[in-house]
Amino acid sequence: MQRFRNGDREALDRLVELCYSELRRMAARRMKMERMEHTWQPTVLIHELYLELTKVRGLGFQDGGDDQERSAFLGLCGHIMKRLLQHHARPQYRQWEKTSLSDGLSPESASPEVLQEVENALARLAAVNPKLRAVVEMRVFEGLTGDEIAARLACSRRSVTVYWSVARGWLQTEWAGGFDYNAKSAAVG
Repeated sequence: MQRFRNGDREALDRLVELCYSELRRMAARRMKMERMEHTWQPTVLIHELYLELTKVRGLGFQDGGDDQERSAFLGLCGHIMKRLLQHHARPQYRQWEKTSLSDGLSPESASPEVLQEVENALARLAAVNPKLRAVVEMRVFEGLTGDEIAARLACSRRSVTVYWSVARGWLQTEWAGGFDYNAKSAAVG
């Protein structure tokens, strides 16, 4: 467990192997509480849990014996399982909120020059206020909702709304003044 706390991937593999039967029981118990037509099975939940655990880069020091360490690991796994099931239960339209800044501006159809101009505009926006850029990136590129952004930035939902409004206005003004997406993409395409 100590190696896992320090970010050792091999230690994670060994922990999951050692605790697999208990993780399987935990997953089965959680799945029994889910709706009958659920698309996941306990094994899928464990696989998703493993993928989340691989993202852990390090945990704080725990001063305790093996039983406390095992209990802490299983507690962490239980918490992650709960979060995974909650996220999976969200309707698709709530999981991803598509937001666009400009009609026709999409990464799939944009040239490298256009994408670089977007990055430059976001860098200039960050110089005004880094939170403005963060809100734009989280909303546009990650598809987060206002509440999720507020939680990440540790601010109110109202502040996120204000940041989004200011950032959108600033970017629209910036692009209207010197960034013509249609002209650049027409010249490239």
